[in-house]
Amino acid sequence: MPPTRRDRRVIIHFDYDCFYASVFERENPSLKSMPLAVQQKQIIVTCNYEARRRGLHKLQLISEARKIVPDVVIVLGEELGRFRDASKLLYKYLEAFTWSGKVEKLGFDEVWMDVTDLVAYNQALLNQNDLSNSFFQLKQNDPMAGFSYDATKIAGHTFPATRHDEDLESPLNTSLEPGDQLLVRLKLGSHLARHIRLSLEEHQGYTSTVGISTNKILSKLVGNLNKPKGQTTVLPPYVSPNEESPPATNTNNVLLFLDGHDIGKIPGIGFKMSQRIRNHVLSRPTKFEVGLIYGGTQDSIASGDVRLFPGMGPDLLEKILGGPGSERGIGGRAWNLINGIDDTEVQQAKKVPSQISIEDSYIRLDTMPQVLKEFRILASSLVKRMHTDLLEDDDDPSSESQKRWVAHPKTLRLSTRPRPPPHTDGTRTRSFNRISRSSPLPNFVFNLKEAIDATVEKLVQVALVPMFRRLHPQQGGWNLSLMNLAVTNMVETASEDGTGCGRDIGRMFKRQEEALKEWKVEDRDMPPDVIFAPKEDHEMLFDDGREVEPSAGDDISKAAWGNATDIPTGSEDLLYPTQNTASDIWDDGDDNNDENNDMCTICQAIMPAFAMAAHHCYHDLDE
Repeated sequence: MPPTRRDRRVIIHFDYDCFYASVFERENPSLKSMPLAVQQKQIIVTCNYEARRRGLHKLQLISEARKIVPDVVIVLGEELGRFRDASKLLYKYLEAFTWSGKVEKLGFDEVWMDVTDLVAYNQALLNQNDLSNSFFQLKQNDPMAGFSYDATKIAGHTFPATRHDEDLESPLNTSLEPGDQLLVRLKLGSHLARHIRLSLEEHQGYTSTVGISTNKILSKLVGNLNKPKGQTTVLPPYVSPNEESPPATNTNNVLLFLDGHDIGKIPGIGFKMSQRIRNHVLSRPTKFEVGLIYGGTQDSIASGDVRLFPGMGPDLLEKILGGPGSERGIGGRAWNLINGIDDTEVQQAKKVPSQISIEDSYIRLDTMPQVLKEFRILASSLVKRMHTDLLEDDDDPSSESQKRWVAHPKTLRLSTRPRPPPHTDGTRTRSFNRISRSSPLPNFVFNLKEAIDATVEKLVQVALVPMFRRLHPQQGGWNLSLMNLAVTNMVETASEDGTGCGRDIGRMFKRQEEALKEWKVEDRDMPPDVIFAPKEDHEMLFDDGREVEPSAGDDISKAAWGNATDIPTGSEDLLYPTQNTASDIWDDGDDNNDENNDMCTICQAIMPAFAMAAHHCYHDLDE
């Protein structure tokens, strides 16, 4: 049965045009007019549109590229730091245009944005009497932040294609049919996408190709129709008028659009899944182009061919794709993707990645010294990536390091892809199967005091070599076409604001002295406070009978001290007599006529009579 559910979201997919080449062009603008290719090993991984116009393409050997375009400018793209930094910059720029924060990155050069709430808000603001002079508000708290647009038209290209003079207007009232409401939302989404796309080019210097639809797979695929610097929207209807009709009736634009795509091009259907589906539809193994590392399939099977294949459905796909280790319900999920149904949400912007992975492919890797050499290269890149993506500046002055970890990956994973042994005729069965081994990530990786080279060497010897020997127990005879190192199972560290896994209690205690400084009470010797004896008429009474009005201010201290010339000036030195103070408490002690005291005849010391006997013993000892 055809799908009957279409979500009401508005999803925009951004694909930066020739991203890797554009990073170099932005650093050196003179390269924009030249054929430019980015090299990794002996392969062109990407090239700009000028190079493509003259016959170059991805995954082409450098030697072939120089023959086709002798004046091609080739730059090395082995170091990924510049691409990662540019990708983060653009990601943050796009995130600022969302209200929900739903911005999901795919690789370095693709981003999905869920702008459903932003579109719904502006749909409610539309003036039905003047749609051609509408204003799109970008911030809820600032009605002046936004741009003008024509709400009667869709910005950019559409699928199916429409003439520029074709009428796309529809009444904008609450009684619209679902298809008309969807068209209104897609119109607003297309104008927002155009505004962001042009702003991205103007302020950041990167062009992009954009797709607009209601889910991730449709928005991603439809953007590929008008490259570069274009945008395309999938027009309604998204469902067949007669929901009882069989799948063969191509009466909605979603199926019309998807049926022409190769099954391996549908996002969410990976290489292995598409290979199994092709094998079933063809009733034979799929043939591949000749190549040691790269090479696509020679048998193209369209999504429509699979959808209309006799007996095809969720149950049959479950049998084809299911098996040990497969995802539960994989057949139903694949069937939904073939029919354009994708319920996956655009993920919230993440502070830390879900994993960090480094890999490389090889023509031949079959000795342990070579493996150790590649381990050091991959591990060095992995540790540097961890420092780039998982460290932030530490503003704690008591910290020994200037950086702190925002997340700790718990698992280290090693994956390899062995080549099958050759046949008797010298050919080799092509294999894409990987084998993996995981172990806890050693804690010394998080030690920032140790040099990276020392950490890498320890990681290779302590963790990677034992994992490799468990993967490949035999000492030789294996030949690897790929190795991958990854850290996974990220756990965000505690933070003071509680955004991680709780609050960082240690940092809170370190800073508590500064935070509580204004309320701190110090224990130090202080004279007693001045206590006055108020009378009913609020006068101050001194022990000599004098009365002083409270309004006398500083004269109170003078009245208390009489005509003394050495009047203390500080509050800590000033002792005011109280109502319980007797005059004899200040006696100088000159009057020592107490009958219980006695004087020593030897040293004339005065002491109580009962102590005199012991005092005489003291004098006897001296003799």
